[in-house]
Amino acid sequence: MIKLKEAVIVEGRYDKILLRGFIDAPIIETGGFRVFKDKEKQSLIRKLSETKGIIIMTDSDSAGFVIRNFLKGIVSSEKIKHCYIPQIKGKERRKAETSKEGFLGVEGLDEKTIISALQKSGVNICGESENNEFDEITKADFYELGLSGRENSSKLRGKLLKRLGMPVYLSSNAFLAVLNCFYSKKDLLDILKDL
Repeated sequence: MIKLKEAVIVEGRYDKILLRGFIDAPIIETGGFRVFKDKEKQSLIRKLSETKGIIIMTDSDSAGFVIRNFLKGIVSSEKIKHCYIPQIKGKERRKAETSKEGFLGVEGLDEKTIISALQKSGVNICGESENNEFDEITKADFYELGLSGRENSSKLRGKLLKRLGMPVYLSSNAFLAVLNCFYSKKDLLDILKDL
């Protein structure tokens, strides 16, 4: 597991699932072209760029570059690192056919290739995951605070997401990852008292 300081922006959920296996960092998916109209997601990406910086890792096809260029237009350039994956011909295992341009996307690459691309982009790889600088919010905390696994958890999460100006459709796992970018456990407790 490698730890990155910045948040990683990818196109889709399969990219995110793959990266979660070996990268310790917030990983946010754009939902492909959905990000063009999704003001909440744009706001979240801007906020992440200001607090942590972002690494844009899109597929090496033309659609990936359209998304990358859009993100370059909404975020200050000094807050972005660009991770370009190699163009490798092939087909992802879960797909019946190759993509339109015939290249593997992020989800089709192996860990070694992705880490090499990250290193070439100039990101700081911190090595093995270590203790966080502040008290991280855990899944157990989410449960104890009623934000997951309880009868009204969904409603409470919705209120909190709105209060924090975050996309209301974030899953509890995605919300947890984003919260840990901006808030400590103590911060969250203080915010929940005000709800």
